[in-house]
Amino acid sequence: MAKSPPDAADSATVTAKRTAIALLLLSEVAAMATWFATTASIGAIRTHWPLSPFQEALLTNSVQAGFVAGTLVSALLGLADRFDLRRLFCGCAVAAGLANLLMLAFEPTSPAVPLLRFITGACMAGVYPVGMKIAATWAVGDLGLLIGLLVGALTLGSALPHLVAAFGQLDWHLPVLGAALGALLSAALIRFVQLGPIRSEAPPLRLENALEAWRNRGVRLANLGYLGHMWELYAMWAWIGAFMAASFRERYGNAPPFPPELAAFAVVAAGAFGAMLGGWAADRLGRTLVTGASMLASGCCAIAVGFLFGGPAWAVLAVGVLWGVAVIADSAQFSAAVSELSDRRLIGTMLTVQTCVGFLLTLVSIQLIAFAGTYLGWRFAFALLAIGPFLGLASMLRLRRLPEAKRLAGGRK
Repeated sequence: MAKSPPDAADSATVTAKRTAIALLLLSEVAAMATWFATTASIGAIRTHWPLSPFQEALLTNSVQAGFVAGTLVSALLGLADRFDLRRLFCGCAVAAGLANLLMLAFEPTSPAVPLLRFITGACMAGVYPVGMKIAATWAVGDLGLLIGLLVGALTLGSALPHLVAAFGQLDWHLPVLGAALGALLSAALIRFVQLGPIRSEAPPLRLENALEAWRNRGVRLANLGYLGHMWELYAMWAWIGAFMAASFRERYGNAPPFPPELAAFAVVAAGAFGAMLGGWAADRLGRTLVTGASMLASGCCAIAVGFLFGGPAWAVLAVGVLWGVAVIADSAQFSAAVSELSDRRLIGTMLTVQTCVGFLLTLVSIQLIAFAGTYLGWRFAFALLAIGPFLGLASMLRLRRLPEAKRLAGGRK
């Protein structure tokens, strides 16, 4: 029997979906470059301004703290469920771009810089979780892949400042300027993103809606898994550049075979592939299976990379890239799981709560690695991060045994 031609309406929907997701990904890449704009320039900053480990950590932690504050306010007020998603994204991207432009007027040791980094982080609360909800409006059996693509875009955006810094000791203003312009470009692009058909009515404003993230057993376990993942992820991203620089210096002095900044870019950027691969696999094999395997692999890499400190650059980079893939391959699946296990009307709030508590935890782990690198040495510092994924693995194994797990990935738990 001859196949009937595809329906024109279906073809138009597929085209609209692909266009919307492509524009959303470009918007995320451009906006998220603001996150590590100063962290990637630590080497250039250090040549002119002496920074203590606390000051170095503060350049990243102030963004994390701002994101926590922004997501807390957004979750309590239900902003991602009650306001136009594109306008919210656009306004926050513009504010982040302006904050980064204003940063150029100050020296990196000025108290104004952490404050402006805090504002940048708060603005990202209207970019990252909101972007995930926009992607969810298009999901039809491919939620894991769509959010995986979004996390891949976030990963690539976070890696870009490392690439800029790899081209010599550039003026620290350049990555910040590039990130600011990227955020403004993102604000323009998001206005052309079409929302998908899968939407729900806005819930009434109730502050206790945010507590559903703890009351719902399945969501609670998914969030606990996410906490284990976040304990490791941003501390690794924040300090992998310093680790590579110290390791190369230990073996090669001032003549490494390739810049440590380029190695850091490769490690972080490899996560874009990991996020997309994890999303594709989780939709077909199951959320808890993919998250569990990813956390087991990343925890092992966190321990193994320290034993290679001061070793051949190719070996350190190889394990680092493997870690970069594994550490992010599960990230989108915690968000996908929360979307599938939550009341559909509260998905935006639940995703915002999840990212809020996760990034709150990163404030501890980023600062911990700052001191561990100084007092324990890089050979042992990253091993502390393995605690998170191993505990997260236990949470996902518990979720796998619950009846609610049948709602994950169309029954592929």
